[in-house]
Amino acid sequence: MKTKLCAVSLDLDNTLWDTPPVLERAETVLTSWLAAHAPQVHQRYSTAAFRELRSVIAQAHPHRSHDMTFIRAESLRHAMRETGVQEALAEAAFEIFLEERNRITLFDEAPAVLAQLCQRLPVYALTNGNACVHRVGIGHFFAGSLDAAGVGAAKPDALIFEALVRHANALPGTILHVGDDALADVQGARLAGLRTVWMNRNQSQWPAELRKADYEIADLNQLLTIVDALA
Repeated sequence: MKTKLCAVSLDLDNTLWDTPPVLERAETVLTSWLAAHAPQVHQRYSTAAFRELRSVIAQAHPHRSHDMTFIRAESLRHAMRETGVQEALAEAAFEIFLEERNRITLFDEAPAVLAQLCQRLPVYALTNGNACVHRVGIGHFFAGSLDAAGVGAAKPDALIFEALVRHANALPGTILHVGDDALADVQGARLAGLRTVWMNRNQSQWPAELRKADYEIADLNQLLTIVDALA
């Protein structure tokens, strides 16, 4: 018989909201801002060029490659320096991006499920990205929030799951982690001793080389059934 469930951790991007449209809009807003405030950067760097630059920055700073905030901000600083624009402007540019990055639309069922879930158990956010539950407007549902930048490691690294375990003050096997990424969320959490739920909204095929999650769901409503059974 398995130990009673004590906490739930949730991935954010593509688990609570659809992320690609958010990033696309944030990139578009940033591009427009650069055209108005740093035209040299805008002329030199397209969205694709910035993507390549971020890859170069990540390779140059392997100890910070998990930190998307650093990678994006440093890429903007590099672009400013290279084009002769005042580097301090990079901070303002990144804030423009970050504001849009945190302007999301939750999946339809998410608000009601989060409201019910946090009444049952402590709920924690666990993300590799730079969305913030408080800036997004859902922080009141969460007992805590951890991200790769703050922890110093990204999923599937065991370090971020170990930080969650400490933060929740619970045994790994009493925490249920929910996420859409088979490797980062499911494999990472399983190897750290957590129970796992794969969020599969698009009816994707499970990677044959990985051990399956304990549970698979297509929306958050199904998560409540699992939690009720385990808690």
